[in-house]
Amino acid sequence: MAKPVIAVIDYGMGNLRSVSKALEHVAGDRAVVVTADPAVVAAAERVVFPGQGAMPDCMRELEARGLRDAVIQAAQDKPFLGICVGEQMLFEHSEEGNVPGLGIFPGEVKRFPDAQMVDRSGARLKVPHMGWNEVIQVPHALWRDIADRSRFYFVHSYCVQHVDPALTTGTCEYGIPFTCAVGRDNIFAVQFHPEKSARDGLQLLKNFVEWRP
Repeated sequence: MAKPVIAVIDYGMGNLRSVSKALEHVAGDRAVVVTADPAVVAAAERVVFPGQGAMPDCMRELEARGLRDAVIQAAQDKPFLGICVGEQMLFEHSEEGNVPGLGIFPGEVKRFPDAQMVDRSGARLKVPHMGWNEVIQVPHALWRDIADRSRFYFVHSYCVQHVDPALTTGTCEYGIPFTCAVGRDNIFAVQFHPEKSARDGLQLLKNFVEWRP
């Protein structure tokens, strides 16, 4: 009998090796497959949608490789994890390049506002937001066995804003408070990189592998 498959979507823009290796570490009896084949995505038990780089490039490559419809369908009917730009692309629009996203969630992706990029002591904060930061959790199955305010690794200049509070599953502060994790039904998506976030990142991936929404 074939192993259940976790498909990691390859549209040329994700941190694929790190994501797949981290998943393999926690996948148990499941196979982790990096794929650009819509049929493999459609047949998979669960799907991971990573991303890095500029939103316009990510959207263009997703279209060019014929994966847009496969992503939208997977987000409708199977456990689905978005990572970094893979989270941002689920929303309606990004001001980075003034491009539409997939529109799965309502909301806007916007750059950190320069005027507000100061810490509580008044020191300037750099953009991109790069490094470890605390995540304040909203209860969700994927936070199982992860302490509230655990630190995860971020690399980004843009973040989702105007998010429906019902979608928010985690928040963070970097100059401004922002939503860094969202979830609804079978979808969970994070701005940070669990594959680069040590033990707690691996625990989140393990929770995703075992999640039965």
